[in-house]
Amino acid sequence: MQDEKEALRKRFSELCDRAELRRAPVFSDFLDMHEQSILQETRFSSRVFLCGGYDTAERRIACFGFSEPPEAEELPAQWLCIKPAVQKFADTLTHRDFLGALLSLGLRREMIGDIVVTENCGYVFCMQTVVSCVLSELSRVKHTTVRCSVAKALPPDAVRPPEYGEFVVSGTRLDALCAAVFRLSRSDAQKRIAAGRVFVNSREITKSDFLPQDGDIISVRGVGRFVFGGIARETKKGKLRILAGIYA
Repeated sequence: MQDEKEALRKRFSELCDRAELRRAPVFSDFLDMHEQSILQETRFSSRVFLCGGYDTAERRIACFGFSEPPEAEELPAQWLCIKPAVQKFADTLTHRDFLGALLSLGLRREMIGDIVVTENCGYVFCMQTVVSCVLSELSRVKHTTVRCSVAKALPPDAVRPPEYGEFVVSGTRLDALCAAVFRLSRSDAQKRIAAGRVFVNSREITKSDFLPQDGDIISVRGVGRFVFGGIARETKKGKLRILAGIYA
């Protein structure tokens, strides 16, 4: 694990140095949250931005050599729309179905960013180097014939806002919040945190007593993610009612 972290840090430093030497933008492939966490722990002589096609994307590209966040057209990635040829006869398609179909083409996972499913269509943010392959080679997802096309952006309502609710907790420690929102036992939440499976704003947190701030996005790998909305009020029994918005 430590060797992996050191290799990633070295790779990120090389990308940063290359951007400074060339005085031109340099990009990584898509990074998962674990890789993003290592990136954020690494010190650079210049700024680095993470971009994934939309504000709350999980998989993102590290962008070096920019003084401010790059515009969409400056990124080496493109949105594709994968749509059933005939919706009436199509299977109900999921994120897993679209990802499986893309990987079956021989694409590496780091070439594929987030996949947003809306109205039984998959919108995929992927590296421009694999766009032609997807457009020419992908014809079926599950048992459904599909058509692929370039999309300028996500449809306006493709990304659903989080659904807010109130949850009762004894305190705002990370383990208490994760346990309450996802109905886990406190010990289960603590084990997941210790195992490096919980991220706050894409940064890996391994201490159960970490205190998230209002607006922080908390991700529990394999379970889901939510935005912490702060304390709503205190109950008569001295516990806290907190707000949390769960992403679908």
